[in-house]
Amino acid sequence: MTGIPDAMTRFRADLDAAVTRAGRAAAAAGARTAAQRERNRELAERARGREVRPGAHAATSADVQRVATGFREHRGLPVEQLPPAAELLAPAGEKSREQTDANANPVPPVTPLGSRAVAGPSGRLPQDTGDDEDFSQARILY
Repeated sequence: MTGIPDAMTRFRADLDAAVTRAGRAAAAAGARTAAQRERNRELAERARGREVRPGAHAATSADVQRVATGFREHRGLPVEQLPPAAELLAPAGEKSREQTDANANPVPPVTPLGSRAVAGPSGRLPQDTGDDEDFSQARILY
């Protein structure tokens, strides 16, 4: 009879170790994702401010841009409409920037597509973080 309790103890220890490793991996992945999002925000702000040197960066190909835009639109994620890469990478004076801003049409707010989550077995809705790039399992399971 000592074999079954020992096996259960080993199983629980292995399970606890696996859960701990999974938690650490999720935290590390979250940190990497947050760092990448921050780098993307900084690069986008630099591009909008015309602070990107043309020789230092290559423009994303039109095919990749088209596929990425389709991916985001299909999932109801916001897609920012930017000028062509040649225009973004071209140096612009302050006067030109002011004229561009004056001529710009206002962009209507994007309405997210999809349905609202339903209550799960516990009767509670999943926590809404407001992060439109959160593809966690919580939204799928509820």
